[in-house]
Amino acid sequence: MQEIKDRKWWKEGIVYQIYPRSFQDTTGSGVGDLRGIIQRLDYIKSLGVDIIWLNPVYCSPNDDNGYDIADYRGIMPEFGTMEDFDELLAGMKERGLKLVMDLVVNHSSDEHRWFQESRKSRTNPYRDYYHWWPAEKGTPPKRWSYFDVESNAWKYDEQTDSYYLHCFSVKQPDLKWENPAVRKEIHDIMKFWFEKGVDGFRMDVISFISKEIDYPELPAKYNGDFVAYYSNGPELHTYLNEMNTEVLSKYDVMTVGEAPGIGLDKALDFVDADRAELNMFFHFDLMALDRAENEVFLMRQDQWKLTEFKKIHTSWDQVFAEKGWGSMFLNNHDFPRSVSRWGNDTRAHWYNSTTMLQTFLLTMRGTPYFYYGEEIGMTNIKFEQIKDYQDINTLNRYNIIQNEGGDLDAFVENEKSASRDNARTPMQWNEDIHAGFSEGTPWLKVNENYKEGINVLAQENDKTSVLNFFKAMVQVRKDHLGLVYGSYRLLLEDHEEVYAYTRTLGDERFLILLSFSTKKVEIHLDEIDFETAKLLISNDSELLVNTKRTFELTPYQASVYKLS
Repeated sequence: MQEIKDRKWWKEGIVYQIYPRSFQDTTGSGVGDLRGIIQRLDYIKSLGVDIIWLNPVYCSPNDDNGYDIADYRGIMPEFGTMEDFDELLAGMKERGLKLVMDLVVNHSSDEHRWFQESRKSRTNPYRDYYHWWPAEKGTPPKRWSYFDVESNAWKYDEQTDSYYLHCFSVKQPDLKWENPAVRKEIHDIMKFWFEKGVDGFRMDVISFISKEIDYPELPAKYNGDFVAYYSNGPELHTYLNEMNTEVLSKYDVMTVGEAPGIGLDKALDFVDADRAELNMFFHFDLMALDRAENEVFLMRQDQWKLTEFKKIHTSWDQVFAEKGWGSMFLNNHDFPRSVSRWGNDTRAHWYNSTTMLQTFLLTMRGTPYFYYGEEIGMTNIKFEQIKDYQDINTLNRYNIIQNEGGDLDAFVENEKSASRDNARTPMQWNEDIHAGFSEGTPWLKVNENYKEGINVLAQENDKTSVLNFFKAMVQVRKDHLGLVYGSYRLLLEDHEEVYAYTRTLGDERFLILLSFSTKKVEIHLDEIDFETAKLLISNDSELLVNTKRTFELTPYQASVYKLS
């Protein structure tokens, strides 16, 4: 095999994301906790994954489920104590698992001590920790907010007759990175967790941290797109490079930035190793594929095409062909379940489409990220009534439409596919009450299909289950570094039902065939000699090949071949 240059643990690792509120409750509160994760560490280890990404567990008033942080060095009492965290981290280390935490520093909670001080007076030492606009200057220039009922990112504060900036909820004021004291505070927070033994950070909306502090009107070149504007701050890369120099370079850690608004042309500015900024980041081109144009949360009316899906992944692979490194994910805490979105969650196709998507993530170049429950094929819950939703994003948008006299029924129908709560329902462990998640009333309803085999216990005892296929596919990736580092080449580019590609490392070559169709599909690959190919894994026992190099795939079939 060809010698691999620049091998890294975070390139070869497989990430398992845990949303702590929804993973395992041990107190009967209906909310998951740290001891619940401790209790499940052996299960996580059994999956074959290497890295846990833990969503925020810091002290927070929970306006946005922990993404509004009031104390960056404290554990939310709802989740447990710092002693519980230390035990969790030690348990992970014993099992050879690494821990990546969320770094949420574009904004804090309005209940953080810094903001409480900042709003006391215009001369307070913490005033310049946040973005303020004095009311005597008039109404501040328009800024858009994700979670504001008026979509307005400026909130008037009577105490000092000023407005503060919040690109998200009114309870999430944006930190002013332009102030060196703020950056030092953040660097010190990072060091605190690294010294504890944490192995890295997923950096929440890190592309938003740099602002134009004279707050001009939105420049015409952005054509009204605030996300692109927020992601193009003048000092963004200065701050990331400084963070690397002052903190990251001193530890063997992994960094992944959440980077909405960053396209192909800007990618290497973040992850080219020579620039000394981040290891990788999450782009959102795929997450926009099934959304209406320029509408972050509205589903498009026509069906997305597989050629579009392939083009996105092929284009991003090309960006990182020589430099940098990519990330691969199909869902997370902000996006609905992968099988309901990119596969087919009907009873007839759920198994094959779930395992096909697992095969896809584990055979592409880039670090694969799996979201809790993805290994057992958890699906969207598709709530029928607004009262069942908990997410601030869904509830605020419902209020906006209600205030505007819009179609509320159409909105709720849209949320069955779009809402973040689809991804946040409790983990389905067994067929006991509430799927074994809690003995109390869960903070969010459990999907009733846990009674139909979509739970860990049922699948652990079934050799042909989604869970056991996942474990087998993880092992295939680990056994073949060509599936990690090998070059990628797209085949059948214009085919609307089959995604086919090769991965090549030195003299080792692999073929991956993925059906995205509800019917059998016949394909022709003249350059592939199937008679000498070795099947490594398939999610369907029906394998039809003939000497004319014609291959027939069953609905949502996934097959991985070693060609040489």
